Amino acid sequence: MSHPSRSLLLIALSSLTASITVCSCASASPPQFQHPSREPRVFGTAGPPLTYLVLGDSTAAGQGGNYENGIAVATARELGKSRRVVMTNLAVSGAKTGDVLDRQLKTGEALKPDVVLLSVGANDVTHLTSITSIRKSLRGIVQRLKAANPAMAIVVTGSPDMETAPRIPRLLRPIAGWRTEQVNGMFQEVARESGLTFAPIAKVTGPLFRRDPTLFDSDRFHPNDRGYATWIPVLNGALAEALAGK
Repeated sequence: MSHPSRSLLLIALSSLTASITVCSCASASPPQFQHPSREPRVFGTAGPPLTYLVLGDSTAAGQGGNYENGIAVATARELGKSRRVVMTNLAVSGAKTGDVLDRQLKTGEALKPDVVLLSVGANDVTHLTSITSIRKSLRGIVQRLKAANPAMAIVVTGSPDMETAPRIPRLLRPIAGWRTEQVNGMFQEVARESGLTFAPIAKVTGPLFRRDPTLFDSDRFHPNDRGYATWIPVLNGALAEALAGK
């Protein structure tokens, strides 16, 4: 889409954030989301040991579906087919990239993981986080993780295609899509400069969610089990790529 004027863009983006809040409050109150245990879990019994760390937002925490079918457990199971994997999930629903840096990383870097999945970006899209701020936080996360283990493999997802979320009013969806492209473009830049692996969740799964809104949970915002199932092959491929030769 063409670039709107700054004033119109600010109005549209403010409306986007307000719409997320208003729609959330107007919907029936769901049961309080239970975050996954922070205790490490073991997957696989044979092969080299692998410490696997999951960081990020509600997508990494499995909100909207059964956690056992979500991206953290599914990718750990795949890794466990050829390794003895110890997975720790520190993801928090609602987290932005800066929240991962400020609230999840201290515990995560102490684990000195071999591989990290960072699934974050959607809340930066909807909460108007500046690209400069996201970039600074992402670089800070990478620098600290690499300092803990220079050989670490890191996979980043960026944001899913927020234009597809039914909770976002139709007139604001193009703005959400534009913001998604902005955020993901920056994630890809940092991935290239820092030797990370970018998992193209928005590019691969966005068209699927656009065609089939039943891939969303009843909150019309988070994927359900079938929705997360479309992410898993993308993430498994990115993790395999990141670990190739390690």
